[in-house]
Amino acid sequence: MARLTVNGKVREFEAEPDTPLLWVLREQLGLTGTKYGCGVAQCGSCTVHVDGVAVRSCVRPVSTVGEAEKIVTIEGLSPTGSHPVQKAWAALDVPQCGYCQAGMIMAAASLLRSTPNPTDADIDAQMTNICRCGTYNRVRAAIKAAAKGGDTKSAGLAIRHADGSTT
Repeated sequence: MARLTVNGKVREFEAEPDTPLLWVLREQLGLTGTKYGCGVAQCGSCTVHVDGVAVRSCVRPVSTVGEAEKIVTIEGLSPTGSHPVQKAWAALDVPQCGYCQAGMIMAAASLLRSTPNPTDADIDAQMTNICRCGTYNRVRAAIKAAAKGGDTKSAGLAIRHADGSTT
């Protein structure tokens, strides 16, 4: 049996060497938060971290990931949803349909790890995930809020919620 280190645990699986990492995560390990979108690494729904770097798992053969490499999926980013990016996403109501959001959150977390205070140009260059609902303004605002310690007011996006409050 082959092994991967996923979300801090060594996990065993059986799959052909050319099987995309995405399918091992979803089908063999039951981690279904990472989504299949396009299968050609364009949309980013399948984004996970491998040793802290955002990777499109739909095109990464599982045989190219060593047991010592650390894979983090959306389930492992913060099981309680307390990661700053997850908190900013919730505070600014980023998701609409939500399908791409796990990949977006993983890409944003990787961006903030490498660029703690990103400019708009940094966000444009590194956030290449596709959102069919068009939540890009909220994604940008949430990244800026997470970078500022969760200060949603400084993110430059005013959202009026159903309860009348504004973030």
